[in-house]
Amino acid sequence: MSGVPIPYDVLRLIWWALLGMLLIGFAVLDGYDLGTAMLLPFVGHSDAERRQTRETVEPNWEGHQVWFILGGGASFAAWPLLYAASFSGFYIAMFLVLLALIIRPVAFQFRDKLPGYRWREFWDWGLAAGGFVASLVFGVAFGNLLLGVPFGFDSELRLSYAGNFFGLLNPFGLVAGILSVLMLAMHGGTWLALKADGAVARRAGHAARLLALCAAIVFALAGWWIATGIDGYAISGTVSHVAPSNPLAKAVTRAPGAWMANFETYRALIAAPAIGIAGAFLVALLPASRLRKLAFLSSTLAVAGIIATAGIALFPFLLPSSTHPEMSLTVWDSSSSQTTLFIMLVATAIFLPIILAYTAYVLRVMRGRVRLADVAQRDGHY
Repeated sequence: MSGVPIPYDVLRLIWWALLGMLLIGFAVLDGYDLGTAMLLPFVGHSDAERRQTRETVEPNWEGHQVWFILGGGASFAAWPLLYAASFSGFYIAMFLVLLALIIRPVAFQFRDKLPGYRWREFWDWGLAAGGFVASLVFGVAFGNLLLGVPFGFDSELRLSYAGNFFGLLNPFGLVAGILSVLMLAMHGGTWLALKADGAVARRAGHAARLLALCAAIVFALAGWWIATGIDGYAISGTVSHVAPSNPLAKAVTRAPGAWMANFETYRALIAAPAIGIAGAFLVALLPASRLRKLAFLSSTLAVAGIIATAGIALFPFLLPSSTHPEMSLTVWDSSSSQTTLFIMLVATAIFLPIILAYTAYVLRVMRGRVRLADVAQRDGHY
């Protein structure tokens, strides 16, 4: 379209990268909140230790929800067909995620209202269950992207979905869910080792090392499964990168190992899984006494590398269809208009740096460690 200074195909690539960045941002920032919640009953043995564990994330967790909202908003505005198909197909899964996330603020507010052991134990395990369910469902959803989701369109692009929630709980989807749980629990462990002190920090450090090793192994096994046991998707023939979005105007084939094509064509992209593996192994190999800044940075790189690996493998697909492969949604045929993408890009260039600056400022202000001695002096919130 004339008047827009950035070509349509470049805008589509930019918004694919931005969507990935938002997902990684959410996984890195809210990921350690979810991981901390999962570890809460295991690293905190006394009431004071559990309050110490919670108080490492209480000042920041609400701000981290921004990345989740931005991801949903970006998919709605930049990839409307993706938004419609994914939120319809994953409706029950999304509902479970929202329930799991809702438990967190309720638990933070109500946990210390009463002094009884059972009352506080209930909310502690509620936080852990919420972190586990959300992490598991996120991973299951990513796993099913690589398998394909049973949806299609009619000639007027009206969506139909042929699956159900239990269909998402297939073996590979569950493996991806387990990987997500291990990855985010590892991330939460390195965060606690960085922010807490005393016994909680030591237990979290030891847990992070074990979880990192398990995450690296499961990630490698999942990669082997994708390369050898799962039919990937590939566009056959040519498809216009600048035409108006129409997911019905292409041909798609499925073949074993097709998800490895991008890594074989562009060898430098192997850096993504390499960073994922190396980051996790570095966390696993560090002595517990050093599981602080370096370990948290390594964990952050592992999370980013693992998620980037999935996105690179899928490209240019956003949501493959298992029942109608030719109707799969790709970067080139499911975006908003060129004008819309450009206007959104301008808005993002203005507001995203503000969000990043605010996040960095809050983390800097709250950079100190939460010490058990300080927590034990009071019975309530920070």
